[in-house]
Amino acid sequence: MTTDDPTPSTEALDFYAAAIPGTEKALCEELRELGFGSVRLNRGGIPFRGTWHDGWRACLESRIAQRIQVLVNRFPAPTQDALYAGIRQFDWSRFVSYRQTLAVSAVCHGCAINHSGFAALKIKDAIVDQVREKTQARPDVDREDADVRVFAHLANDKAAVYLDLSGEPLHRRGYRKEAGEAPLRETLAAAILRLSQWDRQSPLTDPMCGSGTIAIEAAMWSAGIAPGLLRERFGFERWANFTAESAEAMRALRGSLRAQAASGRCARIIASDSDESVLEIARQNARTAGVKPSFRQHSILENPPSGDSGTLITNPPYGVRLEKDPLFCRRMGALVTRLHGWRVGLMAGTPDYRREITAAPRFSVPLKNGDLDCEFLVYDIE
Repeated sequence: MTTDDPTPSTEALDFYAAAIPGTEKALCEELRELGFGSVRLNRGGIPFRGTWHDGWRACLESRIAQRIQVLVNRFPAPTQDALYAGIRQFDWSRFVSYRQTLAVSAVCHGCAINHSGFAALKIKDAIVDQVREKTQARPDVDREDADVRVFAHLANDKAAVYLDLSGEPLHRRGYRKEAGEAPLRETLAAAILRLSQWDRQSPLTDPMCGSGTIAIEAAMWSAGIAPGLLRERFGFERWANFTAESAEAMRALRGSLRAQAASGRCARIIASDSDESVLEIARQNARTAGVKPSFRQHSILENPPSGDSGTLITNPPYGVRLEKDPLFCRRMGALVTRLHGWRVGLMAGTPDYRREITAAPRFSVPLKNGDLDCEFLVYDIE
């Protein structure tokens, strides 16, 4: 495998799209729909193959991936010396010069090297030593905002080493300048929309929209707006080998995706909340994202959705938010069972919602919202 040339080429590279636990199936379906090759369902993330151009496109187009990484080296690493030597065998100067900052992380499973922090330090030393020998200067370490991020997975005394194309996690789209109370990550919101099997054309409502993340992600998906277009740059655009030619190719890719979005039509998206100050944040976020959901101020309990059918996807209160109204789950359960003809998707952070909704869910998906175990419940109300 050659990773010299960061401009689009025909040579296939091995990529890995990291996923929030529970969203792997949705991410796998998304990557296949986007036309990536050799996509395989895998726990924790989705491997796929493609060119550098495909890696860039995954950063721009994937709504569900947390990060996009490219495999740069594999080698036996039974000892710390073998790990150091294996890292030194790869030519890091193609990506890291003394002008770049560097961050390294690692995980270890079933290895003689069983401390991830020690492994990361050994890898960092090997990279820095190689660059210093070639240039008589060393790159600095920046754990918060590194130009080049390296990740190593050590398992069964073997190392797989990746470069992170994303830079900042991909859920940081760039449109959410402010957030309401307990917001969903943008990638998780996109995942539950796909998991709900919404068709991207029929009307959709979020009656507890908060800062508007579900509604905005739905509108962007429906209109075909690539989620990465609002990002100023990705991690790979800060690498040593990202040349003027590379930048021109990236501008062309962004332009092509913008042209596709300009021809798209958006479904009718209705978002409401009882808090006008939170709604104003949602409106500003939507303006930044370039979409126009319909925002309304009212309470779902006082103004339930109307109509013979529709799709409702929401992130209702749980935890501290639910303590403000201990009867909310019961009232919400009664409301949901009256939405005849509707599909309802609830991101439930408490078992109370399943207990209070007398209908059986059509299906449910266990998910992680940050550190909190949740369940995405989907109902078809007869």
